[in-house]
Amino acid sequence: MTQRLTPTAALLLVIPPLMWSGNAVVGRLVAPLISPMTLNLLRWGIAFLILLPLARRVLQRNSDLWPQWKRFTLLSLFSIGGYNALLYLALNTSTAINVTLVGASTPVWMLLIGRLFFKVPVSRRQILGAVLSIAGVVLVLGRGDWEVMTQLRLVPGDLYVLLASIAWATYSWLLAHPTPESAAIRADWATFLMGQIVFGLGWSMAFTAGEWALTPAHIDWSAGLVAALAFIAVGPAVIAYGSWGAGVSRAGPAIAGFFINLTPLFTAVLSSIFIGEAPRAYHAAAFVLIVSGIVISSRK
Repeated sequence: MTQRLTPTAALLLVIPPLMWSGNAVVGRLVAPLISPMTLNLLRWGIAFLILLPLARRVLQRNSDLWPQWKRFTLLSLFSIGGYNALLYLALNTSTAINVTLVGASTPVWMLLIGRLFFKVPVSRRQILGAVLSIAGVVLVLGRGDWEVMTQLRLVPGDLYVLLASIAWATYSWLLAHPTPESAAIRADWATFLMGQIVFGLGWSMAFTAGEWALTPAHIDWSAGLVAALAFIAVGPAVIAYGSWGAGVSRAGPAIAGFFINLTPLFTAVLSSIFIGEAPRAYHAAAFVLIVSGIVISSRK
């Protein structure tokens, strides 16, 4: 882990927010069609099939994966099983602006978890970067109008996003501090992601079983739902996770956390494309704030 923001690391860390903004948009669109835990299970089931030709060897009996089952069980709980399930659940129970606002706390959790559990000091630059980055997110969410922010009302679903943010921050720090015996699997992004998916499917199956047993779970199949599943399995799952893991290993989780705050900006861009809403001046101002936060926090 170099803890430096190189151009390659920056590119790798920009891809996931772009994919995840699409994931949030699509997740909101299909919320009436499918229950959240079921959506998460199908998403990663498809991702498993996509990666199988590339990472079949990690499933073999003599693979290094099985002796490391405790580590991969933990990684998958905080990412595939926990974070994604909580996000889809939040999209069913909270407003889009609240989900994005609470999710903007991720860089703060990155710094806190790193300081408390990994003994990584927090610099003044990182604090300043966090303030600037979150200010940019608030500007986007408030649409350049402070009155919009004062009218926000938190709902129980916002708790799911908060828990998801903490889970993702924990997952990112675990990525940056691999156990020595995981080096063989981590050498290839496909095998490393497949290892997480295998155990993540176990968590997802358990959560989905509970969903169908305790709630009015449902699936309303349509061409739109099939297309949505294909997108979230390829883009936000396979491509984004592979890029995030590679980016975190190069730049470190504290720096990487600030890139998540690009998600609201990308969401605004996607809205302008698919909904016809033209970008505003505050989008440009927010972009400057968020990028400034990233640059300041990444400097020594």
